[in-house]
Amino acid sequence: MEFKAKAFDQLTTTELYEIVRSRTEIFLMEQNIICRDFDGVDYHSLHCFLQEDDGKVVAYLRAYIYEDAVRIGRVLTLCHGIGLGKRLMTDSIPVIIEFFNCGKLVLDSQKHAEGFYLGLGFVTVSDEFLEENIPHVSMERIL
Repeated sequence: MEFKAKAFDQLTTTELYEIVRSRTEIFLMEQNIICRDFDGVDYHSLHCFLQEDDGKVVAYLRAYIYEDAVRIGRVLTLCHGIGLGKRLMTDSIPVIIEFFNCGKLVLDSQKHAEGFYLGLGFVTVSDEFLEENIPHVSMERIL
């Protein structure tokens, strides 16, 4: 399994297809989230992912400039409970910091994943709120 981090225009068509397929599998099929996934943000994002030898993207996130920070979003793993999320985040964070030369990372975490992000140095900065009918909290990590 290989970690990759690429700007949008560096992605191959196969990588882009596998990213979209993984996002659809998790957000639409597994979590029943009906949202506008093609929001234009991908063009300006750094795409970080773990890809198997057969090309399948098994973990993914995107990062982009948002106000005074870098926002991490669309975080997913196809296989849960085997450490893919931790590997994705620990491999991605240094690359994101270098790519954007940033001092703060922000994200909106599903409430059930809050502890995961706390373990990665993020702190909760909001009360619970609903996004796509799923409880979330806003979190940040000052670098």
